[in-house]
Amino acid sequence: MTLKKLGILQSLFIAALVVSNIIASKVVLVGGLVVPAAIIVYPFTFLVTDIIGELYGKQEANRTVWYGFLASVFAMVIIYAGMLLPVAPFMTEKQTAYEVLLGPNRRIVLASLAAYVCSQQHDVWAFHFLRRLTGGRFKWLRNNVSTIVSQLVDTVIFISLAFWGTVPDLEKMIVGQYLVKVLIALLDTPIFYLCTLQRSRHERIGYGKQAV
Repeated sequence: MTLKKLGILQSLFIAALVVSNIIASKVVLVGGLVVPAAIIVYPFTFLVTDIIGELYGKQEANRTVWYGFLASVFAMVIIYAGMLLPVAPFMTEKQTAYEVLLGPNRRIVLASLAAYVCSQQHDVWAFHFLRRLTGGRFKWLRNNVSTIVSQLVDTVIFISLAFWGTVPDLEKMIVGQYLVKVLIALLDTPIFYLCTLQRSRHERIGYGKQAV
């Protein structure tokens, strides 16, 4: 059951990450703030790594981060390969739509990968640093602080690399996206508690056994 739960969490993590890379090229307006459409799913990945880290330890959380990296690279290669395949004559117009929708995806994914590796690695490190520092108490503190700081790292790197030269007032986009991410991080705290509340004896990881 423990391995099954871990597999579900890792599957959700990878799905959220890959989908966020695909939809990130669309810029939307949320409450007057200009943000990438990925804002609806990407913050979920930080919640999942926190849950995995809490239940299965730092090593498993880091492993999940690298699974996501490989999945993102694989998805980028397949999307690009699909773009290069010869299109049927009656699908020419849809090929154009495919390229318009997914053509910018390469830049978005490269920016996302750079931001992803830096922010997710920081999130895992900060989460477990705070866990050791507090002796395993104050779950809300490590969940929120690690995510909020890591989201700042992610937002600055991603927005700068993905939209430099294409979106006006880039700093407003950075601030807007970060504020939405902070709000989501605060709102998902009850979910973190719910998912880590009923830990079985086998799911509990002693602090001395965790990687530092």
